[in-house]
Amino acid sequence: MKAVVLGAGGMGRYAARTAAAQDFIEELVVGDLDGGAAGALAGRLGNKARGAAVDVLNEKSLLDLLAGADAVLNTVGPFFRLGPPVLRAAVRAGVHYLDINDDWESTEAMLALDEEARAAGITAVIGVGASPGMSNMLACLAMRELDEVDEVIAGFDLDAAMPEQRGDKPAAATVHGLHQLSGRIRVFENGAFAQAKPQRRVDFDYPGLGPRTGWTMGHPEAVTFPRAFPQLRSARVVMTMAPSNRIAVRVLTGLIDAGLVPLERAARWVERLEGVGKPVKTPADYIAEILDEAASRLPPVFAVAKGRRQGRPATIAGTVRSAPPLGMGGATGVPLAVGLGIVRPELGTKCGVFAPEAILDPVAFFDALAPLCEPVCQSSDDLVVLTRSWDATNLATALSRAKELSAH
Repeated sequence: MKAVVLGAGGMGRYAARTAAAQDFIEELVVGDLDGGAAGALAGRLGNKARGAAVDVLNEKSLLDLLAGADAVLNTVGPFFRLGPPVLRAAVRAGVHYLDINDDWESTEAMLALDEEARAAGITAVIGVGASPGMSNMLACLAMRELDEVDEVIAGFDLDAAMPEQRGDKPAAATVHGLHQLSGRIRVFENGAFAQAKPQRRVDFDYPGLGPRTGWTMGHPEAVTFPRAFPQLRSARVVMTMAPSNRIAVRVLTGLIDAGLVPLERAARWVERLEGVGKPVKTPADYIAEILDEAASRLPPVFAVAKGRRQGRPATIAGTVRSAPPLGMGGATGVPLAVGLGIVRPELGTKCGVFAPEAILDPVAFFDALAPLCEPVCQSSDDLVVLTRSWDATNLATALSRAKELSAH
């Protein structure tokens, strides 16, 4: 298979590194607006890789790069600007497509290309990263244990989602975050889609931890879950962060909404405030904080499903006890390359545009991800940690049991 990775930055380098290590990848092209950066990354990936300069907003430049490729992994954001044109080019080129799209607007726009993708005979999977991506797969595993599901919450720690490197411009991930915390977002409540302000408080119960609070944010899961699970009455995405950072973000997004500060300038301020380039916390660091009951920390990525089991109200939550190393870049880029391996048998046979939960098997996904995590896990059984309202096991105990399972 010949694959193209778009983006040689914070996410793309991990997707490219993981893809290059796959036996089924025979040729890998790394494309970036900075051809030098693309070439430098490709040079570290062995003889099967090469770099190329590409402007994804120049259709001819992009089509020339995609010519002869079997699949493209797109990490170039922000996706509310760059996602749809890249997918349209992939459809035109007849190239299968996966990305880490984390914006609800582009998710809706790209799902609307389903008919064109089917006509072109291509398979496109959007949002295969940490959130969305791992969060979708965790929600699927949680919902499997309920007889009826009414509500799903996907969540992540926004403090853990800061880019590791500072560049001349604010990172696309930072721009994305502020964009989805300002203006209006798509929500699914009471069985219908609606527009609402973000940063609304959501109180929920996390089995094994107890009552917790998150704050709404625009994200693809709220758009895609109701399509895959029509019985849902509510699908929301919440973020958590340190109170001081949350106050600062609320002030900045208020300035953005008032038209007083451009989005990119606010993103740069956030990166200065939160310290881009600080040492990256490891999964073990987060687990240690979860085990410290006084910290009251939620996992860095999780999903909670609420409904009924055996006729009684029930809630189940899922998280992971480990993750690919090197912070947000690894946690997002590695799953993208893993997703290509999982969906490979479906390429060209199951055509259209899909969210992860509509085409990827969650057990196979976490089985493939487990050995790429740090600490290393053996399979989904010891990577994924589920806690249930009908079981008295707390999250700390469940994490410890999963660690013991991996050791054996």
